[in-house]
Amino acid sequence: MVIRKDGELTYADVTPKQVYFNRRQILRALGIVGAATIGGKMVSHLASPATAVHAGAKLNVTVKSPFSTTEKPNTFDDITHYNNFYEFGTDKSDPAKYAKNFRTSPWTVSVEGEVKKPAQYSIDDILKLAPLEERIYRHRCVEGWSIVVPWIGYSLSTLLRLFEPTEKAKFVAFQSLYDPLQMPLGGHAGIDFPYVEGLRLDEAMNPLTLLCVGMYGESLPNQDGAPVRLVIPWKYGFKSIKSIVKIRFVKSQPPTTWSRYAPTEYGFYSNVNPNVDHPRWSQATERRLGEILRRKTLMFNGYSDQVASLYAGMDLKKYY
Repeated sequence: MVIRKDGELTYADVTPKQVYFNRRQILRALGIVGAATIGGKMVSHLASPATAVHAGAKLNVTVKSPFSTTEKPNTFDDITHYNNFYEFGTDKSDPAKYAKNFRTSPWTVSVEGEVKKPAQYSIDDILKLAPLEERIYRHRCVEGWSIVVPWIGYSLSTLLRLFEPTEKAKFVAFQSLYDPLQMPLGGHAGIDFPYVEGLRLDEAMNPLTLLCVGMYGESLPNQDGAPVRLVIPWKYGFKSIKSIVKIRFVKSQPPTTWSRYAPTEYGFYSNVNPNVDHPRWSQATERRLGEILRRKTLMFNGYSDQVASLYAGMDLKKYY
């Protein structure tokens, strides 16, 4: 893997200095006209109508990422026909079948909670906020399989810093869309919806945490979390929440869907760790999608240099 070590990575690697320091100018450039306050929330209003972002639309990737692995990505067919997205069914092939007509435009992401500048962003706002880059990340599913995907997006911190978290903000909670009319199979999944996830604030601000809007040069397919999702490569796959509609800064550790469903099996942190087994199977090895033989699972999925310091001094068997 060609990935810089932790000490070499800075937020400037992902967020150009002029983007961060001139964030108010960025908002004006996006066509946001002032700060209209509704119910105490600052809401973004675009001067021009939003444009639809359809699955499969070409995306303009302008930044070469310093974070990519040199491993060969899985095929587009692999990644779009073997999915966990329980809102569209529990079989791996269900999302590709049943998410075809999922409506992803218009789309709004609300940012609220312990921030000085709560706001609502359309997917168009998100696409224009920072230069898009391709990041080829390896991923490890808690079920024992792994993949390599060329995602498109930019560090989540680019967005989160604009809202100026208060000193009370310690965690970030995320929520997916749940629409029973569009997702009727969700009622048979056996878990509660809407799907919710969470990160500690420093995890959310880590440069590797990707706000993802596409893959393989195009906008996200519906079954892969369109139109906007997280990608957190050092954690098991279910932490990378799909189809986000709400981001909330909070004081205390937020509930998460799978740890709420089975707390002894799915912890809040869910870092890839070959030394801590799932209660029903080993995590020491994995099978790359499309391969027969198994590989050794790497600590933090191979991203130790970038993230191990986040957990210094923690008992990783207790905080699994």
